[in-house]
Amino acid sequence: MSELERLRHAMRATERPDAGLDLSAVMREGRRLRTRRRVAAAGAATLATGLAAAVVAVAVGVSGPGDPTPTEPLPPAAVAPPTVADSPSAQKSPDRTAPPTLASDTPLAKPLGQLVDSGVRHGSERRMYYFVPVSVPGVPKVSIGLAAGRQTTGGSLTTDLLVNDVEGSDRSAGFHQIGYDEGSAAAPVPTFGYFVGPAKRIIGTVDGRQVDARVTRWSLDSQVVIFWFDPAHLTPGERLDGIIARDGGGRRL
Repeated sequence: MSELERLRHAMRATERPDAGLDLSAVMREGRRLRTRRRVAAAGAATLATGLAAAVVAVAVGVSGPGDPTPTEPLPPAAVAPPTVADSPSAQKSPDRTAPPTLASDTPLAKPLGQLVDSGVRHGSERRMYYFVPVSVPGVPKVSIGLAAGRQTTGGSLTTDLLVNDVEGSDRSAGFHQIGYDEGSAAAPVPTFGYFVGPAKRIIGTVDGRQVDARVTRWSLDSQVVIFWFDPAHLTPGERLDGIIARDGGGRRL
């Protein structure tokens, strides 16, 4: 007979007319039942605590044997500040005043397309402009640079100055890098550059006056217009204050 049944039996016994109420039996059975319920409740709480501890142990043990158990949140990973080369604002966009990228004694690849005779003479040498292949690390869309050189009567070519884009695309519409004389060549280099688009006229501004450039189209791409300024109108090395291009109808490009 269970403890609950004993208590019920003791209480039913008091319902019989011939039976007296045995209060001591009722209280004794009640105390025994309450004691067993407290023991059972304590056992259930102990089991729940054990399960929770097991879950915590599994969660902490994710790192595996031998790995340190973290006791506090790890600090955020250190991030190095951008260097001058990495910062977007540090890379100069083509401002038409970039320094030359090649000295006169550096060998170049074979010119791309035809040489452009500027009409400027340095003794027996002719000032020539021409494109050459270039490679800029990390800038796959820049593959050409515009060079200024001198050609002898025998046909040998000496390069004085080379300019090329350092970002973006060398065929994007508009002006690209402009070459200025740096005083390092054996002969002054007239200011030069190229424009991509249907330009018929290139006009530079310096000290409030306008100077027209001479223009011709590249033999390998008619959209590329090579231009240079006559040294009699613009002193080599003198910086332009501005430059614009106009199409055949006089509209500004």
